[in-house]
Amino acid sequence: MGGFGFGPGGECVCPKCGHRQMHQRGIPCFQQKCPKCGTPMTRER
Repeated sequence: MGGFGFGPGGECVCPKCGHRQMHQRGIPCFQQKCPKCGTPMTRER
């Protein structure tokens, strides 16, 4: 059952403050909180 992920590369981006960090394989960006403001991150290719 394939998922709809973007693959192992890319970055997680905070939609509120714009902070970026590398995506960690196996952990969806929306499950990570921004270390600067605490907002859930979003995925960018």
